[in-house]
Amino acid sequence: MRLEKCYFCSSTIYPGHGTTFVRNDSKIFRFCRSKCHAAFKHKRNPRKVRWTKAFRKAAGKEMTIDSTFEFEKRRNVPVRYDRENVITTIKAMKRVSEIRAKRERVFYKNRMSSNKERERAENIREIQRHIELAETPSVKIKSQAAKVAEKTQQHIDMDIS
Repeated sequence: MRLEKCYFCSSTIYPGHGTTFVRNDSKIFRFCRSKCHAAFKHKRNPRKVRWTKAFRKAAGKEMTIDSTFEFEKRRNVPVRYDRENVITTIKAMKRVSEIRAKRERVFYKNRMSSNKERERAENIREIQRHIELAETPSVKIKSQAAKVAEKTQQHIDMDIS
């Protein structure tokens, strides 16, 4: 079972899915869905279309350089079947996927770390812009304490008179 990659969006194409376009010079283009095929026919650049992997990598939203990507390359040299080799390969594939997932989490965390600072700055600007709406807790407590003291004073005055 051979899994192909979409020429436009780089997603996986499973057997029996997608469309194939063969140009006059015998270059083969495989597309995962008609959306990608239509974008290709309209001569759109995948690096400028926001939902493609090419855009995400060009914009720095996904990892581009990592040693785990070397394992995903297609190898056209046939290898004789060996059960032990298959078992170690499957174990290695699981380990590589774990390592890649961990590195992607770290990459995402680093990419999103600046968002907290930006959100905090936006929140401070918003508060400064509408400072009259924000009442400090100490003022609220003092006003509540004053009301309670006023009511108790009124009750004491009523009891005395």
